[in-house]
This record gives sequence, structure tokens and C-alpha cells, in this order.
Amino acid sequence: MRTASVIARYLAGVIFLVMGLNGFLHFIPFPPPPGVAGQFMGALYVSHYLWVIFAFQVIAGALLLANRYVPLAVAMLAPVVVNILTFHATMAPSGLPLAIFVALLWAVIFIDVRPAFSGLFQSRLQPRV
Repeated sequence: MRTASVIARYLAGVIFLVMGLNGFLHFIPFPPPPGVAGQFMGALYVSHYLWVIFAFQVIAGALLLANRYVPLAVAMLAPVVVNILTFHATMAPSGLPLAIFVALLWAVIFIDVRPAFSGLFQSRLQPRV
């Protein structure tokens, strides 16, 4: 499982770093999606909301590739992955296979670093003494 986690970390790191940088530098041209997806992306672009998303992707992707603060990178990418899945499931289903692949990569990395999140999965708080 450790090897799978390392491979997933590098793949996710490259994907998020490249796509985040592409958001700023536009070196991979993407035509605007049609319909509601295009309207949604247009609103995110005009409001500069995408800059925040791209910044999170660049920072987290770099952390994954550097193997530094991996739990922080996983936490930063969780809402990004949820939004990617939701966007493709509801508005642009053609990108859903890649979105599921990225979510699976995230899950493999999360499983490897889940001890860092152990405090989040307690049903009750233990009182301090």
C-alpha cells in the first residue's frame, strides 16, 4: 500500500500543480464548456474566485511533490476534489472519469496519512485532566 500511496501522491501532485499553474498561465488551452457549466465557470472567472482555487491547487500540488506537510495538502485538496466531482457530476459529465480518478488518488493518499486526522474521527471529546 505504501508504494501505491507514493505513486498516487506524485500523480496527484503533478495533476494539481499543472492544472493550478494552467489556471494562471493558460499554457493548456481549454474551450469554455457549453450550457450551464460555461455560465458557472464564467461567473467564477469574472469574480476571480478561480484564482483562490488555482492557488490552493498549486500550493497543495507542490507540497505533495515535495513530500512535505502531506496531511495539510490533503486537507487543502479535499474541498477542491469535492467541487470537481460535483461540477462534473451535475454540469459537465464528460469530465467525470478524470474527476473520479483524481478523487481515488486523493483517497489513497488520505488512507496513508489518516493517523494525522485521527482527532477528527472521535465521536466524543475526551475531557482534559
